[in-house]
Amino acid sequence: MSLDPRLLAVLACPEDKGALYYLGDDGGLYNPRLHRRYVVRDGIPVMLIDEAEAVDDAEHAVIAARIAAEGIAPTFTATTG
Repeated sequence: MSLDPRLLAVLACPEDKGALYYLGDDGGLYNPRLHRRYVVRDGIPVMLIDEAEAVDDAEHAVIAARIAAEGIAPTFTATTG
């Protein structure tokens, strides 16, 4: 089950308020700035800072390469105004 695009468009990291990258329900939502992954359980993103998973540098490199190779877009794009 994938997340609804309307939900993805408004999801942000609860700590730095920045965009995330959705890697599928098995990969969760990833914040490359903080090297943190938020899991998705039963189709529901768990957006609690205390439950986020830390990602080490090696795994971060793998995830960043996947994001680039697959052209995964961030959950939203910041706008000014």
